[in-house]
Amino acid sequence: MKWSLKIEELLMLLMGVYAFHTLTYSWWWFLALFLLPDLGMLGYLFNPRIGAITYNLCHHKAIAVALFLLGVYTDLEMWKLIGVILFSHASFDRIFGYGLKYFDDFKNTHLGKLL
Repeated sequence: MKWSLKIEELLMLLMGVYAFHTLTYSWWWFLALFLLPDLGMLGYLFNPRIGAITYNLCHHKAIAVALFLLGVYTDLEMWKLIGVILFSHASFDRIFGYGLKYFDDFKNTHLGKLL
């Protein structure tokens, strides 16, 4: 993955950290929940197609932004928190080349093949 894309993802991660800072939750919540989206990988216990679907649902930035905006619209911080965690985690993963998955193999992502 190109360095410019990694820098872009790092800046989006920092934006997610800033968005969390605007919430009223303690910082330990961010640390405790940060890896939770990786539970989406459990779908791979069934097969690669279900794994890709569950992984992508937990790592899609549009879903994260939609959940955050739902929190803004409803004025419920829990939805904002979920959106921020999903967005930040997805950015973190993409820094290391873990993109959205295709149905054939975990290592086949929209960012290219994982080594």
